[in-house]
Amino acid sequence: MLRVGLTGGIGAGKSTVANRLAEHGAVVIDSDRIAREVVEPGTPGLAALAEAFGEEILTEDGSLDRPALAARAFADDESRKRLNSIVHPLVGQRTGELMAAAADDAIVVHDVPLLVENDLAPAYHLVLVVDAPVEVRVRRLVEVRGMPEADARARIRAQAAEEQRRAVADVWLDNGGTPDVVLAEVDALWADRLVPFEANLRLRKPRPPASPVISPYDSSWPLQAERRLARLRQLAGSRLVRADHIGSTAVPGLPAKDILDLQLTVSSLDDADAIAEALADAGFPRREGEWWDDPQGGDGKWLKRFHQSADPKRPVNLHVRSTETPAWRLALLFRDWIRAHPDERDDYARVKEELARKHSADGTVEQYAEEKQGWVNEAFVRAEKWAAQSGWKP
Repeated sequence: MLRVGLTGGIGAGKSTVANRLAEHGAVVIDSDRIAREVVEPGTPGLAALAEAFGEEILTEDGSLDRPALAARAFADDESRKRLNSIVHPLVGQRTGELMAAAADDAIVVHDVPLLVENDLAPAYHLVLVVDAPVEVRVRRLVEVRGMPEADARARIRAQAAEEQRRAVADVWLDNGGTPDVVLAEVDALWADRLVPFEANLRLRKPRPPASPVISPYDSSWPLQAERRLARLRQLAGSRLVRADHIGSTAVPGLPAKDILDLQLTVSSLDDADAIAEALADAGFPRREGEWWDDPQGGDGKWLKRFHQSADPKRPVNLHVRSTETPAWRLALLFRDWIRAHPDERDDYARVKEELARKHSADGTVEQYAEEKQGWVNEAFVRAEKWAAQSGWKP
């Protein structure tokens, strides 16, 4: 299933987005609702809280007195940890049950207010962040929820800052205007990205081939790459030697195809094969066939595994290389060498743009890549000289 994390600051209007996604057919799992359910009267969760914090946290009818609990549970760090040790496992267990009950072709939207604060972003295929200007959020909290303005501002300050949310956001939804604006964005997101992403994920279908198109350098490319690397590091686990952003999008100022090149380095191709299914589950299906890098100054092929993103709006080439060949090192060397040599970067840009124009009607990048490889192979020689002179190490 496609797992989507949904978050946003208090007063941003996250429920507007969640409700719309539910109308389209998403399975919405609300963390706040689950947190209330697991401590309802008669539950083991409420009994555990009463045992930990005393019967005084219960009302006369046996339900949870939340202000009374807060007074005890947030009195010090030890009490807060005790609260979390009781509630968080119950919420996690119930969340897992709901996810397991979802259909294989479901789009599951996990509504998590503290997704950023708890560093949960790598667990999802996509993270949606709903935001609105601070003054809009304060007004909503005061007018709709009846919250004192000072309390509203304090709650907002206590949550993750905008830059922290932007760092994990695959999709940023501005809900500062009228509802119809953000709802139209959600409708487009559902039709153009979430539905095809789920189908590609389920069918293990990478993106279709296309002609090369060179785009101006985008300063957000490194951050986009890092979000995906965080997910890949988590699932590859102990088999992973390192994970890196490579290729043209990793070189500041270099025009490139708007495709992120990422590299996972493992100890052997057996390890690459062992994580292939996990990569596909994470949204990076493996391309069929034999894939290799050109051997530099030698015979044979430097074999690798090649995956591509199933996300229709964020193309990714994922190269899984082993330390059994030097290809992983050369990819890092080329990136660092060209970063350090603006003249080489500009010459490379000229070559790429000329070849992209030449092959603009091919419907594939194969001939473009083959012709470009001649320049790259010669550049490897210059890069190796620089590495020896500078003491560069990967």
